[in-house]
Amino acid sequence: MKVKLSVDTGEGPYEVTTNLWVITLWERKYKRLASDMSAGIGIEDMAFWAYEASKLAGVPVPVVFDDFIKKLETVDVISEEPENPIQAAPTDTL
Repeated sequence: MKVKLSVDTGEGPYEVTTNLWVITLWERKYKRLASDMSAGIGIEDMAFWAYEASKLAGVPVPVVFDDFIKKLETVDVISEEPENPIQAAPTDTL
C-alpha cells in the first residue's frame, strides 16, 4: 500500500509516499495489521508513516520519533493506492 502524505514540520510542506517497508515498520511497532487500517488510523500512525517515509526520502528528521512529532505542524493524506493495483479485465462492449 502506498499512501502519499503532505507533511509540514514548520519549514514548509513537502510530500512523501509510504511503501511496503514503511507499513511493515508500522505493523512491527504498533502490533497492528495493515488490514486494520479500514477501522481507522490515528494521528500518531500518520506521524510515524511521515517520519519513516521522510527518512527514506532523505529528508532530515530528528533521531527520536517524539522530537519529530513535536515539530510536526500538519500531516495529511493526499492519496492512497494499493501497492499492486489490479486492473479490470477488458470487456466486450459494443
